[in-house]
Amino acid sequence: MASHTIRVGIAGYGNLGRGALAALARCPDMRLAGVFTRRDPASLRLPDASVPVFSLDDAQAHRDAIDVMILCGGSKDDLPAQGPELAQWFTTVDSYDTHARIPQYFEAVDAAARAHDTLSIIAVGWDPGLFSINRLMGEAILPDGATYTFWGKGLSQGHSDAIRRVPGVRAGVQYTIPIPAAVERVRSGEQPALSTREKHQRECHVVLEPGADARQVERAIVTMPDYFADYDTTVHFIDEDTLVREHAGMPHGGFVIRSGQTGAAEHQAMEFSLKLDSNPSFTSSVLVAYARAAWRMKSAGETGARTVFDVAPGLLSPQSPEALRKALL
Repeated sequence: MASHTIRVGIAGYGNLGRGALAALARCPDMRLAGVFTRRDPASLRLPDASVPVFSLDDAQAHRDAIDVMILCGGSKDDLPAQGPELAQWFTTVDSYDTHARIPQYFEAVDAAARAHDTLSIIAVGWDPGLFSINRLMGEAILPDGATYTFWGKGLSQGHSDAIRRVPGVRAGVQYTIPIPAAVERVRSGEQPALSTREKHQRECHVVLEPGADARQVERAIVTMPDYFADYDTTVHFIDEDTLVREHAGMPHGGFVIRSGQTGAAEHQAMEFSLKLDSNPSFTSSVLVAYARAAWRMKSAGETGARTVFDVAPGLLSPQSPEALRKALL
């Protein structure tokens, strides 16, 4: 592949944005060309002071200086607007993770990207993302079987972001916890029919705004569609000191299991798992790898929206196809 230092922009500088900056530092074929923020650019202090910081409102003016824009906003409120908007001007990669609404989000981004001859890879991360690929592979290889995805125990960025946007919430985190009995049934080869509620529970730790109604906040969380309504959800109200002391880390992980049959009565199982010290740092590393693929696909003339299902694995690597065949095949 032709040598080119890929110029990358980061849109949003929260946990994901900071993780993307750190991941880019480990990629000699890529360079951070700028950070775009909704905050006052002068207020942002980056580890490398030479990296320019711009207002997100002015992003269009920098389209010729950016090969790929990594979108690091939240899925609930940021990406539904930012994804289609920024796809007008940039090749983009994002980690949109509201599973139930991915088809609609794909259509919106695809329309914008096709109209402006750009390319966007959406829903990149570990789930959706790497877990999605493993679900697809399991079903293709073992068509007679059942697929199970378990998350956690870990802190979910998307769900934590969702509870922080509930009126009356000052801060908070949410943990996704697999139900052990369900996991054991799947690993035993039983192939049970499990409801959403039977596979996981959700645990929220919330710091209230002064004067907020705890019952009202709890009700808003546990009934939230797409996030909590289909789960047994527990809300714990804590103070800020406890949040900082006990919930500052962002561990996560999980596993995808495909249990199936081949031949007459042969039981086969495929399992892919992750154990992460930092959910946002890992997700950002996935985003950076797919940013490399997005630039290569756009350089080859592709436009429109894509998902991880459409990206050849070799495009993620900085190595050439020849080197990959020699070292990894």
